[in-house]
Amino acid sequence: MKRIALILFLGVLTQFKAQVGGDKVYRFLDIPMTARAAALGGSNMSIWGDDVQLIYSNPALLNPSMSKQVALDFCNFVGDLKYGFAAYAHTLKNKGTVAGSVQFFDYGKFQGYDELGQTQNTFRASDYSINLHYAKAMADSMFNIGVSLKTIISQYDVYQSIGNAIDFGITYRTKNRVVLSILARNIGFVWKTYTETPDQSYKLPFSLQFGASYKVAKAPFRLFLVYDQMQRWRMDYVSPIDTAGQYSSLDQSTQDTTAWQSFTYKAGDFLDNAMRHIVIGTEIIVSKNFHLRIAYNYRRQKEMTLPERRGVNGLSFGFGFRVKRLGFSYAFTKMAFPGNSSVFGLTLQL
Repeated sequence: MKRIALILFLGVLTQFKAQVGGDKVYRFLDIPMTARAAALGGSNMSIWGDDVQLIYSNPALLNPSMSKQVALDFCNFVGDLKYGFAAYAHTLKNKGTVAGSVQFFDYGKFQGYDELGQTQNTFRASDYSINLHYAKAMADSMFNIGVSLKTIISQYDVYQSIGNAIDFGITYRTKNRVVLSILARNIGFVWKTYTETPDQSYKLPFSLQFGASYKVAKAPFRLFLVYDQMQRWRMDYVSPIDTAGQYSSLDQSTQDTTAWQSFTYKAGDFLDNAMRHIVIGTEIIVSKNFHLRIAYNYRRQKEMTLPERRGVNGLSFGFGFRVKRLGFSYAFTKMAFPGNSSVFGLTLQL
């Protein structure tokens, strides 16, 4: 565990200036591929339970109650795009709990053309991540430490890229139903690029997250909050041609010369950036075997909103129920006006 903590610390130092979008590879790793994660705004990294789907968001949630459980999730996204997730967990008595999982994103079939515009063979493009998870409770059983080892394979026609990454998480549970988690995701490197020429600019979508959840006493619901991208403050879009930092992400007309208007502009800019880190939501526990889920992702709503139409892009919802050994989950997310997606999940206790 000390060696893993050292790797985490070094990974955070080397990627502390990571950006959110535009200069990363393997961005499919950021897509919530399980129904439960999708329904809860993209992450359920601080919710403790016996659902093996939870390990997708945080390996530190892996625990013995998930032993011999299988999970299958699938989404027919937009057009020919598809993605999915499969996992299995097993307990090693007093040595912890292990799990294996696979996630994929299939971009569909493409028609190939040469440089003269002549039709060539069709080809496919897809990304895969093959993962090994391990978690173990500390002596007092309130701390759970988990790690995921990822082998990432990206295949676009004849071009292939391979990389490796780790996720490292720590979860702490209190006696008053509070769960706290911290997670470092996608600490790693690309060791085989799409072309033969080495490119040191390939970076993984690293993120540092903090999450908290609270099961309200004698009330049928659980509240949760996730603070994403702790390593970076500015979460809004900045033009790549703005090398001097002269442009603001907000409307320039709001920047007036008066002190009050300047203060309100800066306060609004601060609040906007703070909210872009946050995902909030709740799980309504209708019964032991039936849950309703709803969440709001502010950054998704801001990034997917059209200027003339706001919409409800940041909202997501779903439900989950269990009948004996079989569980079913569903999530609906609105990524954009034409981009609704439904994620279906199944769990089976062997």
